[in-house]
Amino acid sequence: MPLVDNGVYVDGRRVATPTSLDDTYETLHEHEGGLAWIGLYRPSDAEIASVADEFGLHGLAVEDALTGHQRAKLERYGDTLFAVLRPARYLDEPEEVEFGELHVFVGPDFVVTVRHAESPDLSKVRRRMEGNPELLGKGPEAVLYALLDEVVDEYAPVVAGLENDIDEIEDQLFGDADDEALARRIYDLSREVIEFQRAVHPLRAMLEALQRGSAKYRVDVELQRALRDVHDHAIRIDERADAFRTLLDNALTVHSAIVTRRQTETQLVQNEEVKKISSWAAIIFAPGLVTGIYGMNFDHMPELHWLWGYPFALVLMFGFAGALYLVFKSRKWL
Repeated sequence: MPLVDNGVYVDGRRVATPTSLDDTYETLHEHEGGLAWIGLYRPSDAEIASVADEFGLHGLAVEDALTGHQRAKLERYGDTLFAVLRPARYLDEPEEVEFGELHVFVGPDFVVTVRHAESPDLSKVRRRMEGNPELLGKGPEAVLYALLDEVVDEYAPVVAGLENDIDEIEDQLFGDADDEALARRIYDLSREVIEFQRAVHPLRAMLEALQRGSAKYRVDVELQRALRDVHDHAIRIDERADAFRTLLDNALTVHSAIVTRRQTETQLVQNEEVKKISSWAAIIFAPGLVTGIYGMNFDHMPELHWLWGYPFALVLMFGFAGALYLVFKSRKWL
């Protein structure tokens, strides 16, 4: 059901729960000073068009809401604010971050939320606001504040999950982890952190813009203070995300250095083995050469009938082998 929750509020209290968009428009017109808070989940083009016609939403903002896959941003079209938020949640089982998308239209007497993912839990935001009629009575800006606050609060478990993953990577760097698997995990986690930065970083500018326009649009003083608090939280989370990216870049550099060192050590060991094999092959080759010469069955051959020929051949073989052994040993090949 695209229409998830729908309410009309007067002075911060719900006065009606229409079951359709048309009923919402009619009810809002009946209550002067009322606020319509419409929650849509993956709505159809017709439903978005209905809301756009009723509240005069700008075509570009409507197009963004229909298309999805937008970056986090805040835009003003006349007396209507359009915000795109990128909520996130950490999934413990696969150890990865899932990103959502929330579009918010804020006008003088309405708030329309368009969700394209399960996160954030807007029912919790609505319950919180309905439990505080004084805050909800401050108008649509109060709802926008609550939505921003919820998105930023949901970033905290993501930060904790990413931090835990980075700690595990740091432990594996100097352990016996598979180099290829570890490199892949660092790369995947770096991509998640970059995506997290793209979600968090724009919030700083968005909240600063809201604070700058507070006086012009007569936003309640207490609401301005609440926005500053959300802004502070967003700055801290953004700084943590920057630190995570630096740590992962360093981890990838260290991992590359470790892999290179291991490969060098392996190559050195292999070179030593080749030296030993080559040395012994040369040592064995020398006696074989002498044996081959003296083993030829020729009638006319020097030293063929020589009394000391056999002892001389033995001495020559051992002499060659011993000399080569001493040469290789002196060069530390053996």
